Amino acid sequence: ESHLPPRRHLDLAEMSEYSEREKAVRAALAGVIDPELRRPITELNMVKSVTVGEDGTVGIEIYLTTGACPKKAEIVDMVTTAVADVPGTGSVTVNLDVMNDEQRTALRKQLRGEQGLSAEPVIPFAQPGSLTRVYAVASGKGGVGKSSVTVNLAAAMAGRGLSVGLLDADIYGHSIPRMMGTSDRPTQVESMILPPIAHEVKVISIAQFTEGNAPVAWRGPMLHRALQQFLADVYWGDLDVLLLDLPPGTGDVAISVAQMLPSAEILVVTTPQVAAAEVAERAGAIALQTRQRIVGVVENMAGLLMPDGTTWEIFGEGGGRQVAERLTRAVGSDVPLLGRVPLDPALVAAGDCGVPLVLSAPESAAGTELRAIADKLMARRRGLAGRSLGLDPAGR
Repeated sequence: ESHLPPRRHLDLAEMSEYSEREKAVRAALAGVIDPELRRPITELNMVKSVTVGEDGTVGIEIYLTTGACPKKAEIVDMVTTAVADVPGTGSVTVNLDVMNDEQRTALRKQLRGEQGLSAEPVIPFAQPGSLTRVYAVASGKGGVGKSSVTVNLAAAMAGRGLSVGLLDADIYGHSIPRMMGTSDRPTQVESMILPPIAHEVKVISIAQFTEGNAPVAWRGPMLHRALQQFLADVYWGDLDVLLLDLPPGTGDVAISVAQMLPSAEILVVTTPQVAAAEVAERAGAIALQTRQRIVGVVENMAGLLMPDGTTWEIFGEGGGRQVAERLTRAVGSDVPLLGRVPLDPALVAAGDCGVPLVLSAPESAAGTELRAIADKLMARRRGLAGRSLGLDPAGR
């Protein structure tokens, strides 16, 4: 023992220096945003410990919500980068741990309050104090580009700085994850589901819960329950806008949306073809029965722009205007034609590669029109105009 070097004691100045370094490290960690919850990891109590050695080496332990967290590598990279910029620090080592049941319960309560303890799922967007504007994008028939319009509107609104959620309510014909370029699966924290985020849009779809391209063969009650879970169990956070991509027609899902989200506003997508417009008119007219508001009509595939500057009306013309005019007469208030999106092969390619056209080619004719439609929806104010109040004349 006589050959061992004497133990060196830290003086007060050195202890203060290490304390200041630790404070600086923790301050840097406060700038690390969890990629799923979009909140600082310090606020979410994900920082288990921070140690700073005499030589400036830093050791950090981080709690993950689950051991299967798909963003663990991303979290490690963000923590390492943030701490490496702190003056006086050396190498950074990040170790991962997993929250226990009690910690996960505390996290859920922090994010959702006590609503998760109630027997009946609570849909935040249906509450009287909700400030989220909900748009249900509908069409009378398939193949009119309803999903393409929906993903581009979502991406355009998120690009303007809004907090946006996108729910793929087309259970049988789900296509939103591919069009948004995400193959991530949701993370589950107790009964709370954390949706993947793509292009700054929170996305949820039945496709994220099935294997491969497996079909979904469900009857009405199961469709209703799936939609209820997507709305109540998913942690959406404070959304400015929630977009729902409805299946074509006026079936079970459209009725369930009306029941669960009575304040949702319907956006009708059609093509210029008169026959398609007549079918789309029926999809919009369901608002008369559900007492929902129709926000407007979007005409998709509105002609192909030719190299000489002319437009080739492949699918005819006038369908969008016809739907808007007839729905205006039916509901007794203005249902505007919000825009006419031209045919553009790039719009198809953008959907296949997972980058919406408003991001990949924002200045294209179709991209410009889609961004303009998104701006109109963002600029609208809440009100009762166009909404049926369910009042009947009193008899004498």
